[in-house]
Amino acid sequence: MTQDNFAAAYNSGYTVTVRFLASRGIQPDHAEEIAQAAWSKGWERREQLRDPKRIVTWVNSIAVNMFRNECRNPAKDALPTDLPAPRLSTVAAIDAKRSLDRCTDTERDMLEQFYFLGFNSQEIARRSGCTPSAVRVRLLRARRRLGLAMRPQKPIRSDRRAAAA
Repeated sequence: MTQDNFAAAYNSGYTVTVRFLASRGIQPDHAEEIAQAAWSKGWERREQLRDPKRIVTWVNSIAVNMFRNECRNPAKDALPTDLPAPRLSTVAAIDAKRSLDRCTDTERDMLEQFYFLGFNSQEIARRSGCTPSAVRVRLLRARRRLGLAMRPQKPIRSDRRAAAA
């Protein structure tokens, strides 16, 4: 396929590819991006095209495959590493400390390893000498205990209606 033939096919087929992707439920902006990438990939691999009359169909199949691969392996944007640490108000820090004080030392240690140090349940199990399922159960119980401790308390009513009720 010559450059001129491919250029002509691109001029007539690009909008067809965008409409084809949009008919599959892909957002219009995203469909345009995928169509552009598919036509670029088609250009790079144009020697693989067996029937030049079917170029639009071929590029559409490239586009669908690109979209499927994108769905299977979503791109993970790198998180910035220079973000400042969140500042807790003094009251929030005291509440967090009090809530953590209600956990046992083992629970507190496992929470720290899991949430702050990034260990998974198998790694924590190896370090603590128990099974991974035991670690997950202990983490569940610790989260529940923290949830109860962090729940706002009902205010104490001191009026007569509260005493009568």
